[in-house]
Amino acid sequence: MRQKIGLFGFLLGMALTFVGCAPAEKKETVDMEKITSEIQAMEDAYSAGEKAKDADAVVAYYSDDAISYSRNRKPIVGKASIREYIANNIAKDTTENYSVYKIVDLFVEGDSAVEIGSWTDFDASGKQVENGNYMSYFQKRDGKYVCIRDMSTTTAAVKSGM
Repeated sequence: MRQKIGLFGFLLGMALTFVGCAPAEKKETVDMEKITSEIQAMEDAYSAGEKAKDADAVVAYYSDDAISYSRNRKPIVGKASIREYIANNIAKDTTENYSVYKIVDLFVEGDSAVEIGSWTDFDASGKQVENGNYMSYFQKRDGKYVCIRDMSTTTAAVKSGM
């Protein structure tokens, strides 16, 4: 019996030695500064497209299979539908307001990133008129990030009766 316990102890010790000496799984290093800059540049381009009333520049943010969820409307499915919605809003806009988007938090794993951000609307004189928050889910496709899902909220008070 003693030999069996001794042999078991020896085998257990060897197994632990091999496990301890096995090379650790290499985790991919994420360059958060680079990814943050890339995502913020996308937000800035989105804002510039809105300000220039260029629906194509705005929709460049999205993947073909994107879905956009926003305040007081049903989800918009697909890049073409999102572009149509944006173009209609641009055509109706007479306010000269513009938006600024800022990353608040960014989470990255593999080829996916989730951004939590804040947006602020300004009037033509630069006075803040509204603000809120958004969340965008990105995937890296063909070497660059594209938004596949987004959702936004406002901090404006809800009107009674809604």
